Amino acid sequence: MKSNKIRIGIIGAGNIAQSQHIPAYLRLKDVELVAVCDLKEERAKEVAEKYGMKYSTTSINDLVALEELDAVDICAWNNAHAQAAIAAAAAGKHILCEKPMALNVQQAEEMLKASKKSGKVFMMGFVNRFRPDSIVLKDMLDTGKFGEIYYSKTGWLRRRGTPLGWFTDTSKAGGGPVIDIGVHVIDLTWYLMGKPKPISVSATVHKDKLGNYKTKGVGRWVAFDTDNLKFDTEDSAAGIIRFENGASMNFEVSWAINAKDTGIYSHIFGTKAGASLNPFAIYGEDADYLMDSTPTIGKDDRFFNEISHFIDCIKTGSQPVSSAQDGLEIQKILNGIYDSAKAGKEILL
Repeated sequence: MKSNKIRIGIIGAGNIAQSQHIPAYLRLKDVELVAVCDLKEERAKEVAEKYGMKYSTTSINDLVALEELDAVDICAWNNAHAQAAIAAAAAGKHILCEKPMALNVQQAEEMLKASKKSGKVFMMGFVNRFRPDSIVLKDMLDTGKFGEIYYSKTGWLRRRGTPLGWFTDTSKAGGGPVIDIGVHVIDLTWYLMGKPKPISVSATVHKDKLGNYKTKGVGRWVAFDTDNLKFDTEDSAAGIIRFENGASMNFEVSWAINAKDTGIYSHIFGTKAGASLNPFAIYGEDADYLMDSTPTIGKDDRFFNEISHFIDCIKTGSQPVSSAQDGLEIQKILNGIYDSAKAGKEILL
């Protein structure tokens, strides 16, 4: 820290930055937003003026070179994550990187290497680890309440929920619902399982089934940039992930499918008890009787929890809950899903 406040630079001034990350930083008294970078100069200037930032630029290298910055928050398109993180690490900045870590495993490995060399905090934006119900469930799991976790199933089915903008362009996003929302549910469930080492994936990916639908009366997440629209990603995917400890995870995700919306769900099965998120419930026994229970939880904002944790890690030097190594392991799974579907068989990671 170069002052009594931690000074942040934002890379990517799009929807996620302005709707979630920036508002969270503004709630923290020991943080100052100093600079913003965006591909569009006009938008960078507008955001800088709106939030009182001193600098705006279209250059990632210029932003990370600012001596006043302590940390950068990467909210750019997925295809810019590696460039931004490696440049920021080389410049000695702490890093918060939105999910997914990168476009592929090689990029993620390079980011991890740069992070280790810098010695600074590198935190992945796996925001669902910071949901109030996730925090409570993880605390219970860590006490051994559920015994050995040997199986899980998770997913997020949107009946019609394909986002509009760069998300459907593989060159910018790296994939479709697998890498956009699948990353959320797979990471959260893997985290709750205790992060066992993934060893194989068997998956199917469905493309051009519903495609760029024109269904009326439904909403969707809209990126700030909707010019030059392209649609070359999958609609849905499903599969099984196997782990070194013998555990396994079934998953399903979709942007568009003819089924009921599920929202994010995660089911954990242990030898002593099981649990689910959405609905939040514990399934166990008490006095030799089956017992279902629902813990009381708070209503904290997950993005605020995530960004507060990032700031605490910078101040204390502690390791983040969602590390760069975690980002790499999840990247292996995500790309493994695509590789397995392309090969038409189970593949080793």
